[in-house]
Amino acid sequence: MTTATPSALGYRMPAEWEPHTATWLSWPRREGISFPYSYDRVMPTFREMVAALLTSEPVCINVCNGAHEAEARAVLEGLPLEQVTFYMIPTNEPWCRDHGPIFLTRDQDPQLAVIDWGHNAWGGKYPPFELDDVVPTRVAETLGLPVYDGGMILEGGSIDVNGTGALLTTESCLLNENRNPGMTLEQIEQRMREFLGVQEIFWLARGTEGDDTDGHIDNLARFVRERTVLAVVEQDPGDANYEPLQENLARLREIRMGGAPLEIVLLPMPHKIVRAELRLPASYANFYIANRVVLVPTFNDPNDAPAIATIQWEFPDRQVVPIACQELIWGLGAFHCLTQQQPAVATSRSE
Repeated sequence: MTTATPSALGYRMPAEWEPHTATWLSWPRREGISFPYSYDRVMPTFREMVAALLTSEPVCINVCNGAHEAEARAVLEGLPLEQVTFYMIPTNEPWCRDHGPIFLTRDQDPQLAVIDWGHNAWGGKYPPFELDDVVPTRVAETLGLPVYDGGMILEGGSIDVNGTGALLTTESCLLNENRNPGMTLEQIEQRMREFLGVQEIFWLARGTEGDDTDGHIDNLARFVRERTVLAVVEQDPGDANYEPLQENLARLREIRMGGAPLEIVLLPMPHKIVRAELRLPASYANFYIANRVVLVPTFNDPNDAPAIATIQWEFPDRQVVPIACQELIWGLGAFHCLTQQQPAVATSRSE
């Protein structure tokens, strides 16, 4: 691995809305733990997700072996698979946002690079995770890209960037002792500055009930433009999520970038979803921004329509594609959790 820090070499993590070369996925394994007793029921959602992505950009899919690829191809039969590339990169679980490579770009001498952060299955909750932990380096080797060892545990869903130096994250996740015990907030911030090309780091407090990631930012608040953030709020004061989301909103309202406040757009939360006595972490903030489409999870909920309309307003040049996630959310994640963007080499910062 290369030893110089990416930021010193001019690399940065681009915003998700900047141009992509492809979207990466990791196909779920039938014997995996993410969709207990519901693997076959969740496959139509995966097909819809890939179908929507293929209207926007090529798709790269990690699979364990030939049989696994054949299983994926059977689900995707009838789609334009000439735009899909399968890679023999085995994974434990399908959450590519968290175990996949974080790609960097640079404007001078344009090229891609990959950060390999450590992965410990969300604080050691779901062993084994040895296959997931090496995915970024495997992808970098496959693509012939330089790879940098991030030197700490960090899941892609725990951070969100605007591409011009700002990053959102949460205390409940990145400062959790189950991730990087012994590292201080200042040390974690310094590592992100050195590896992600960010200068300003803004901390929200905590996540929602049922979120086993300890509060990933991609379920809470998302940059959609350089200074605009979509933030989820709970309208029912009696709901367990009301107070933490209000605290996060208060922190967002205190943020100043260049002396000016953020533009904050509110997203509703779907009503409480419980399955097998577990509250599921359903959130409209777990959308994914592709080149031409935005994939939005829906939950057969009265708040689906206003959430879709709000997201469409923020992305007038992209088609919002709502996809039902009542089965997918049983895996405790949605489309942002499943995807990882590969930015185009010559990225543009235009919005």
